[in-house]
Amino acid sequence: MSFVKGPTTMRGSAIGVTASLVGFLFVVEITSGILQGYYVPLIPDLVTHLGIHDADFNWFEASQLLLSAIVVPFLAKLGDMYGHKRILLASTVLTAGATWWLAFAGDFWSFLFAWALQGFYVVWLPLEVALIFDRGRRTNTGASQTRRAAGLLVVALEAGAIIGALSAGRIFAALGEDITLTLFLPAIAVTLVFFAILFGVPESEPLGGRSLDPRGFLMLAGGLLLITSGLTFLRLNGPDTWWVWALILAGVASFIPFGKFELKQKDPAIDLRVLRQPNMWPVQLTAGLIGISLLGAQAPLATYAGTDRANGYGLGLDASDISTLIGAYLISMIVGALLFPLVSKWTTPRIALIIATFLMALGYLMFLPFHLETWQVFLNMAIAGIGSGALVGALPAAAAAAAPRGQTGIAAGLTNTTKTIGGSFASATFGVVLLMGAATAVTSTAASLFGYMLVWTICGLGALVAGVLLFFVPKLSFADVAPDEDLPAARSTVEPAEIP
Repeated sequence: MSFVKGPTTMRGSAIGVTASLVGFLFVVEITSGILQGYYVPLIPDLVTHLGIHDADFNWFEASQLLLSAIVVPFLAKLGDMYGHKRILLASTVLTAGATWWLAFAGDFWSFLFAWALQGFYVVWLPLEVALIFDRGRRTNTGASQTRRAAGLLVVALEAGAIIGALSAGRIFAALGEDITLTLFLPAIAVTLVFFAILFGVPESEPLGGRSLDPRGFLMLAGGLLLITSGLTFLRLNGPDTWWVWALILAGVASFIPFGKFELKQKDPAIDLRVLRQPNMWPVQLTAGLIGISLLGAQAPLATYAGTDRANGYGLGLDASDISTLIGAYLISMIVGALLFPLVSKWTTPRIALIIATFLMALGYLMFLPFHLETWQVFLNMAIAGIGSGALVGALPAAAAAAAPRGQTGIAAGLTNTTKTIGGSFASATFGVVLLMGAATAVTSTAASLFGYMLVWTICGLGALVAGVLLFFVPKLSFADVAPDEDLPAARSTVEPAEIP
């Protein structure tokens, strides 16, 4: 009897700890969603408060994307080295400080720096995935527990975004349109999250014998800075600016010496040998391809919904109806996040990922024939949203499951970085495409139908290519494994690398 009871008790205790862990992280992701949704309805009032033009707000978004692309791999590696909770706390302190700064910032430059620094919250989800995987690994259920928990975290994220978007305007009105007091609310929320993490989240077990490789991270940061800044200036300055393309090409070319340098390192910033494994590289590329629609397509969809029907297309919706449309899209993402672990259990995680990418592709490609009626746009966005919601949490979870022990954080974090690059590419490309087509529209603020069709085509084909790439993943990837099965891979991360 005692032989049976011991392991069962240990397993039950571990599951209880994991459930408690997910509960506290659920609160963290609700706050992350609030940060992403709260400021959007306030943009016109923030523009007036800062005394800037509407177009200047693009710099805030660009600065945050730049920061997140650069710092996420670095912080994720620190989490692998020193403990994911510790780095989660540090990033929360930085985010809280920046959010309080935003409340008191009264000019463009101070608001710009504070907005950029607030972007440290983007590392929360990768670190949370690593924490959950580390906890589940001890009971041989790291992959499956992480998939289920990641789905719940995405539910929290999207619910927080809905709460933030719906509450901001009402709070602003209730506080007598005092913008500073209104911005206190997200700052208070992030501050409280620090204590939730401090007292409710257990630390992971970092693998010893690691090193940071600062030179590798500097080379990586330089390349990412060139690419993402080039894409930002492409959107702002247009494709006729030659030096924009020079920045992008220089950034891409910088990865050649970076790759050669990393292959010689004992413990590289980015382990390229892990990245080229068949269960890893399709996941990272998929993250970049879905970033095109996740981060780049939302603004075009909103502007299309608001386009006057006098152009022969568009829905002519007002701001309230557009908010309802976006809310329906977020709800469909919640549905996708909840369905993914169930579909993974019925089939395999690999097949579930493929289905999710094909749903995204179907949703966006359906815009090509069906875009003139409001119900058609709702249906298309719901289908794409189910696929998107599944992938937001599933990709970092899959990357963590594919990584050797000691690299779960950096693997999950890289899905965020590649997604950001994909989103930056899409944002720049879509901005140029829609601006170039504006001259053919009837109303002065509208883009051409061809521009929108091109946006939907790029989103749909990007997701379709991602689905095809996932067929190269081994059939039984991302399944639960015993702890000792990943020890050889873990040891290989701290032994001298041989140059192939």
